[in-house]
This record gives sequence, structure tokens and C-alpha cells, in this order.
Amino acid sequence: MLQNIRVVLVNTSHPGNIGGAARAMKNMGLSRLVLVQPKEFPAVDASARASGADDVLDNAQVVDSLEQALVGCNLVMGTSARERSIPWPLIGPRECGAKAVEHANGGEEIALVFGREHAGLTNEELQRCHFHVHIPSNPDFSSLNLAAAVQVLSYEVRMAWLAAGEAPGKVEKVDAAELATMDEMELFYDHLEKTLVGIGFLDPEKPKHLMPRLRRLYGRVAVERSEMSILRGILTETQKVVRGEPHKRKD
Repeated sequence: MLQNIRVVLVNTSHPGNIGGAARAMKNMGLSRLVLVQPKEFPAVDASARASGADDVLDNAQVVDSLEQALVGCNLVMGTSARERSIPWPLIGPRECGAKAVEHANGGEEIALVFGREHAGLTNEELQRCHFHVHIPSNPDFSSLNLAAAVQVLSYEVRMAWLAAGEAPGKVEKVDAAELATMDEMELFYDHLEKTLVGIGFLDPEKPKHLMPRLRRLYGRVAVERSEMSILRGILTETQKVVRGEPHKRKD
């Protein structure tokens, strides 16, 4: 079940932090590492800091964008150390671990996303997450090393996994095959935005926060693939009406 959980590091500057994160992951039984445009990888410093977790590094997937890193994911949780202009559903490490295990136990793909050492994740990247995870560190010294942050969440995942093993009846099974993945949701958001522009509801010159708020709205629910087909069908027929084309009538 832990194989369903991937750790995603975005634009990591120091290869030693990649190695430290790999070590933290292996300590807690996680093995799937995805790197989004790391500054340097592979690297000697990464291997040195991994301290025996070379298999995690050897099997790490390197991609060009966060979108690629999240392909196939049903639940995405991104770390955030500061408040954002649009509040997102916020959870702590313990709830993050519980959610990761609950959903992974049902066959869903989970991503734990960590940002750059110096600036974290951008607003746009965080808007691709269902939840923001805040580690309640000392407010007078809140800067947390990347590998340490990975260690905190990996530990909470393991504790939740151990608890689920002791009381498996507490974990509700879901059919992950029925849920829309993040890449499917991104296609929907693109379709939705184009439709809203087409009907004049969204001004691309002055978008304000409409799309981020809609992302937050749909991100609060687990959209099933059948529901996604309905939503995409509505958008397609709406676009036909706008263009003056014949469209299907649903009786």
C-alpha cells in the first residue's frame, strides 16, 4: 500500500537534500521519489547523504513539470509554510499521514509535494493540491530543512500505516478506478476556463481569482470519472451553443 504514495520534490537546489529526503523516506518505508527539474541530479552529494538509500535514488523519476509528476494521482497534498491570498484547505502532518494511508489503502495514488528550499511552492503549484500541509514549527525559527520536512510527513505516514494494520476495519475502502486523476482534472480545468471565457463569464485580462476558487471548490470533493464525463459533456454542449452549432438535448 505504501507503494501508492510518492514524494515529489520541486526544483531542489542542493543535491544533498535529495539524498537526505531519500534516506528519510526509506527509514519510514516509502520508496517512490519524483524530482521536478532538480538543479543537480544524479550527484555525489545526493548519494553521500542517502546513507544506504541508493535504491530510492536509483529509481527516482525525473520530470520537467509538476503536472508530469502528478499524473495518475487521486490525492495531492503540498507543504506550505506561509499563508496565501486564497485560503486552501489546511491540515497538519498527522492528518496528512492519516489521509495518505486511508486513500492509498483503497488503491488511490497519493503525492506529497515539497517545494524549493528558499521559496517553497508557488501559488500556482499549491493550487494543484487538494490540501496544504503546515508543519507547526517554532514561529520564531520556522525554517525547516527540506529533508527534515520529508522526514516529518514520512513518519506520520508510517504511524498511520501501523495504526491501520492494527485496526484495518477503521480504514474505509474506495474504488480508486472510479476517481478522476489530477491530470484528468487539469484537462477539465482547462476546458472549464475556455468555456467561461467563451460565454463571457471570465475576462482573461482581469481573471481575478475565479479559476483558483473553482479549483478549490472542485478539489474539496472526490470527483468520479463518470461525474467528470458529465461535467465535460456540459462544457462541450455549452461551447456548441456559443458557436451556434447544433447540440444534443438531454431528455
